[in-house]
Amino acid sequence: MEAKLNKLPKVILSTASVDKINRREWLQDIISREYTKVEVIPHANVNVFNEMSLYNLDKLRLSVIRSNALTIHRKKHEPYHDSQDNYLGVVLLSGGYRLEQDGREVFLNSGDMTIYDATRPHQISSSRSFSKILITIPRAMMRARLPGVEHCTALRIPGNLGIGAITASFIQSIVRETENMSDWGISALSEQSLDLFTLSLASLNSQSYSLSRSRSAALHSIKDFVERHLSDPILDTAMVVAGTGFSARYINDLLNDYNTSLMRYILQRRLERCSKDLLHLLHTNHNISEIALNWGFNDLSHFSRTFKQKYGCTPNQYRHDYSALSQR
Repeated sequence: MEAKLNKLPKVILSTASVDKINRREWLQDIISREYTKVEVIPHANVNVFNEMSLYNLDKLRLSVIRSNALTIHRKKHEPYHDSQDNYLGVVLLSGGYRLEQDGREVFLNSGDMTIYDATRPHQISSSRSFSKILITIPRAMMRARLPGVEHCTALRIPGNLGIGAITASFIQSIVRETENMSDWGISALSEQSLDLFTLSLASLNSQSYSLSRSRSAALHSIKDFVERHLSDPILDTAMVVAGTGFSARYINDLLNDYNTSLMRYILQRRLERCSKDLLHLLHTNHNISEIALNWGFNDLSHFSRTFKQKYGCTPNQYRHDYSALSQR
């Protein structure tokens, strides 16, 4: 007997199911829920139409999207859920497509690919109908495969030659054959598709990756200096600048990639060290003020206030609750 095919579940979301007057608002809500919070701006004299077919794989999600002309805009400082902390890879199937992010602008033709950070400001626009495949890739997974991927957003991967052509064809073939494959088969192929997509990004421009490696090395040097001087209460921007040779602007630019600044990073690491020592058996006889002073805090009220903001309770309660729990 022929084995039954366990097909991959597909979710279809379409403006066709919504009254015309509510379609823009509906689409904006759906994109904000499924991908990231955005503003949808329809083009003049163009009916709002968008259809998404969503395939949830083991680690990725593939979305096949057909749409009329529109503009999608994500503003600065918009909130997002942890589940939306992703990079979004694009394979354009038809139409025209423009993406702006981080001061770069890319125009795609059919078969071309690009990637962008879903959490950062961006704008997508098309002056005519288009279709695309969207690959949702968790940030940690993408960065593990390609350190420096944050410097590759809004760059064009040609889909008509070399590794880009192979990648675009491979991903499109997965989508075409979803009805004829099991979920296990598609999930297995998703790993290969991500490998190919990563390889396509890495082949774009060796110079940009040299820059990325240089930035990674600089960031490592800065973090290492901070770790070695966390206990010094005078550790500040000037001290890190003098100790590493990097300018304050460059240091904060590097840390901005991780949504923090130098002084916020120093505070975060001090609080993490204090929280660890508060629970460590070696520090049972040390009072809270000693631990705080050991990690560079010279203002105990500031320490208590920032500790509570981060951990939701006072240092004393933090230690007490852990002690009570460990004795049960």
